[in-house]
Amino acid sequence: MLVDDHSIVRDGIRLLLEQADSLEIIDEANDGEEALDKLKAHQADGTLPDLILMDISLPGMSGIQTTQVVSRLYKNVRVLMLSMHNNEDYILRSVEAGAYGYILKDSSSDEMIKAIRTIASGEKYYSSPVASIILSGYMQQLKKGDKNNRSERQSKLSNKEKEILQFLVDGMSSREIAEKLQLSVRTVDNHRANMMRRLQVRNAAELVRMAVEDKLI
Repeated sequence: MLVDDHSIVRDGIRLLLEQADSLEIIDEANDGEEALDKLKAHQADGTLPDLILMDISLPGMSGIQTTQVVSRLYKNVRVLMLSMHNNEDYILRSVEAGAYGYILKDSSSDEMIKAIRTIASGEKYYSSPVASIILSGYMQQLKKGDKNNRSERQSKLSNKEKEILQFLVDGMSSREIAEKLQLSVRTVDNHRANMMRRLQVRNAAELVRMAVEDKLI
């Protein structure tokens, strides 16, 4: 199914796809609401499309909003987003909405057909510049997650425990730390055991390694 609010665009895509073997366009829609109405009718007579080529910029319900509904209601209908926007926000929101692919409107006809066949086979497809943006966004999320995890681990330690941990990283023994801080050796050992328990490490070596790698001190 083709979903685009410009009939001339749909006509052009239809012409391109009709030249490809084993691809059949069973319907078209001018906007998201019409697409959902037609999907409901196709479901009733058992002729749901395998794939929707969805314009991202539609009047009323956007292509991203329509994709969210399609992904929720029609599990076997995959969406390939077609857009003029090489924009991180649009791309990541489309992925989150459930789109199986995202290609730009200036893509070649060969790439469009390749994307359709790839998605129809159950895999995802993103054109090269889009894939780079998705990877960049994913890496930023990982970094943000690492930072949040580090902050969470740091918050589990008291100031006294951080002080003792710093001495452990410096290679000092419990007795040396006790003398330095005017504490009993048993108190230092108790602090160390509590840190290991809360940070879920098995021994002092792992505790020191986590302190260094995660910059807990």
